Amino acid sequence: MQVFRLDEAAGQERLATILRRHTLVADPNVTRTVSDIIQMVREMGDKGLFALTEKFDGVSLSAQNVRVETALLEKLAGQVSAEVRTALRMAAKNIRHFHELQREYTRVMEQADGVQLMHRIQPLDAVGIYVPGGQAAYPSTVLMTAVPAQVAGVPRLVAVTPAKSFLTQPVLAAALIEAGISEVYTVGGAQAIAALAYGTESVPRVAKIVGPGNRYVAEAKRQVYGVVDVDTIAGPSEVVIIADDTADPVLVAADMLAQAEHDELAAAVCVTTSETLAMAVAEQLAYQAATLSRREVVEAALERFGAIFLVASLSEAVRLVNRMAPEHVGVMTAEPERLAEDITFAGAVFIGAASAEAVGDYFAGPSHVLPTGGTARFFSPLGVYDFVRRTNLVRYTMGRLVKTADMITCLAEAEGLDGHARSIRLRMERHSGPLAPTTNPLTESKQNLPAVESPPETASNDEP
Repeated sequence: MQVFRLDEAAGQERLATILRRHTLVADPNVTRTVSDIIQMVREMGDKGLFALTEKFDGVSLSAQNVRVETALLEKLAGQVSAEVRTALRMAAKNIRHFHELQREYTRVMEQADGVQLMHRIQPLDAVGIYVPGGQAAYPSTVLMTAVPAQVAGVPRLVAVTPAKSFLTQPVLAAALIEAGISEVYTVGGAQAIAALAYGTESVPRVAKIVGPGNRYVAEAKRQVYGVVDVDTIAGPSEVVIIADDTADPVLVAADMLAQAEHDELAAAVCVTTSETLAMAVAEQLAYQAATLSRREVVEAALERFGAIFLVASLSEAVRLVNRMAPEHVGVMTAEPERLAEDITFAGAVFIGAASAEAVGDYFAGPSHVLPTGGTARFFSPLGVYDFVRRTNLVRYTMGRLVKTADMITCLAEAEGLDGHARSIRLRMERHSGPLAPTTNPLTESKQNLPAVESPPETASNDEP
């Protein structure tokens, strides 16, 4: 791993590469392929979904076996050790306890004249959870997405996951049971996202799709957004560690590698004020990477998007982090709490050497579904607030309408929306006779414009 000085050209070039990471890995062929997949599922339903699953996953599905039977779910979960089951249960408990803090409640504002304004909170009726397949199992994704939705009160949770990974990694079944999810479909990839968004004969549609996946899954979520809601268009994982000369290079390197092993496109960065530490971290990265089972993935990620940046001060380090707005930030300095206060753009911040990023991935409580690729500037971690709808209710009274009718019609006419104004005038006429015309300086200023014929007046006894 090369050490870069941020004030030199090579350092700036490396930083630019990391900042452009998501655009560099974009592939128009993926966009076209996903579009075709979505169209096929949308038009053909089950037939298209099953054909695509056989094509991409080599698995033959039908309406009779696409949904996992409860007996199979329990059988697979029974293969998982009691130790793992206990850890999953405790993790779920921690996640639930934290997300209870995020609950929102309906609020009612009572005003004079009997006016009532309400901000109503209701859970979404159905949420689809995408559980990635591949070489690694992700039971943590099940808990980190399902539990906040349950706290929000979502009545129907659906999980989709590739058949091969589900059948060969029973820990997924154990996590689904701990999360209380019994509706599970063995479909994956972009075709699973399309099925959740549009529905098929076997897979009923949902209101929102959450959970990470590969670039095809991410692109599918982007394309169906608007038909359904999605949590975020997640990119490859990333971590930035801020460290000074008090940090342990072994731990800094370990946290960087924990992210690099996710994906060859993952970014692992250290920002430090200490050249001695920088060189030690570089040595540790090489040493520890050689011992990991996913060594090839780790080394590819470090080669493409890894870096150790030397900066003049910790203040400069914080400015760099806020510019990058990364998914994960680790702070390993003499006074990590004080430094963390100045980090404004990050998905999650891990304060101090004991706060390993893996603690957040699995056990601490906050959801590990976080904004990536600089989107922490405007996106937030997945939470209870993502699984509710907010509705505004207005209960006006005639007494209040009489007092405010002139102002309402004035604003409506200022916008040239005479239908809006008429809806108020008709109510006033029914209540107490014609409403006096309003004098509006905005409309008067247009008196020199060509006249536009007004629609005929509506009799007071006509329906508006």
